[in-house]
Amino acid sequence: MLNENINAKFEDAFLPHLNAAYNLARWLTRDSADAEDVVQEAYMRAFKFFGSYRGGDSRAWVLKIVRNTCYSWLQKNRPLEIVSEFDEELHVVETENPETMFIHDIDKQRLRGFLEQLPAEFREIVILRDLEGLSYKEIAGIADLPLGTVMSRLARARGKLQAALNALESGGAK
Repeated sequence: MLNENINAKFEDAFLPHLNAAYNLARWLTRDSADAEDVVQEAYMRAFKFFGSYRGGDSRAWVLKIVRNTCYSWLQKNRPLEIVSEFDEELHVVETENPETMFIHDIDKQRLRGFLEQLPAEFREIVILRDLEGLSYKEIAGIADLPLGTVMSRLARARGKLQAALNALESGGAK
């Protein structure tokens, strides 16, 4: 009966955040299958340490575990990706014919491609803020960063994305 109660409390607190956890893991690992594995491992860790959870923002608590699990996984499986730099020249894509019916979808795919090329420390901030809607304070707690660093990384990431999109719009010219 006690285990059932713990399981129910865990599920109530953390299952609603499963999509956000997967979304973060997917963007950090850049692979659906790897993201599923990372989220599964992160939720197992969260359950193991559920006794240390003292209430509060369950979403931030579990996303912090997912983030840490992702970085551990990346360090073990793809150590070079953690420190990879965004190279705007490598990621410039020629513009499509403006009359193409799918221009909107193409633009979204390009933006997604540019976002995936950001270094992980920038990509995670953009995902947490712009896709998951977390506050700067929540992101700072999840990423163990000062608030100013979160704001700086977000500004730099958005700047890199804007520069890549501007280069695309100008036909690849800098």
